[in-house]
Amino acid sequence: MREHHVEPLTPPPPPRGQRVERPTPAAGAADVDAVARVAERIRDNVEKVIEGKPEVVSAAIVVLLAEGHLLIEDIPGVGKTMLSKALARSIDSTVRRIQFTPDLLPSDITGVSVYDQSTRSFEFRPGAIFANVVIGDEINRASPKTQSALLECMAERQVSVDSVTYQLESPFMVIATQNPVEMEGTYPLPEAQRDRFLARVSIGYPVPAAEIAMLSNHGATNPLDDLEPVTDTAEVRKLCATVADVHVSEAVQRYAVALTSATRQSPELVLGASPRATLHLVRAAKARAAMHRRDYVLPDDLLVLLQPVLAHRLLPGPEATVAGRGAHSILADIANRVPVPDPASY
Repeated sequence: MREHHVEPLTPPPPPRGQRVERPTPAAGAADVDAVARVAERIRDNVEKVIEGKPEVVSAAIVVLLAEGHLLIEDIPGVGKTMLSKALARSIDSTVRRIQFTPDLLPSDITGVSVYDQSTRSFEFRPGAIFANVVIGDEINRASPKTQSALLECMAERQVSVDSVTYQLESPFMVIATQNPVEMEGTYPLPEAQRDRFLARVSIGYPVPAAEIAMLSNHGATNPLDDLEPVTDTAEVRKLCATVADVHVSEAVQRYAVALTSATRQSPELVLGASPRATLHLVRAAKARAAMHRRDYVLPDDLLVLLQPVLAHRLLPGPEATVAGRGAHSILADIANRVPVPDPASY
């Protein structure tokens, strides 16, 4: 059985010389080339602010093109909110930031109907969720009731208030941040909400060279002030449509299902990956394939995205926790155990 060492979001070399990657078919070459070009512009733009973290930036762009939502979980001061704002400013779109606090109400997010005495009717006043990019800062500081206001918005891209449904404009992306260390005054995200985030990433500490560059570049001014958009919402919608049309062979689909099914059958996990997780994994793989100028998905695309897309949805059992086995190590074992499809089948 083949073992894979997967570096997140970087194109791995062909394992043991057994696979020679096929050239992109001419039919979709122009479209995926446009996806790759724009993704590169966004990445270069964001990296003006977030230095030394190309994998994290690429993950955020994958989520954007896959029409998903991103959870950034890390310690304070490493640039979680800065990454969110930089990505939002790189596309010429509406952006709203919500500071989650214990006294935040669901209506602050979704909106509320207000009675207008002059017209003697109720008027809907949209909440902060009505934007293309919504930045939820420290999402785990709000109460579960307020957190649940995001469920319908994230899953169905709509808001229901007083029996009236309002559609959210496309593209729509929630970028939420949370601090996993400080537990006082926080409410853990429920499984249902974690499952709605396509991916979870951690930024981590910068390498010394990047931190020195940060001192030079960020010392006097805020780099976000000079950040200009490199694309707009109309182009992002076109790119998302191109990503949705990326081909996924039956063999690769079966491989994706085999990976998520293995988490449900693992004795080390109390909660495995949901069918939504399988769908998110394939969508993210399509985005990554397009960013690498391919209009078809390879098994390696799934393997590279396995950790950021699935790990936050899994719940290790008591025995695994006592043994120091987290979701990441369990997923790594599953990736090594599930057979990779034959190259001739995709």
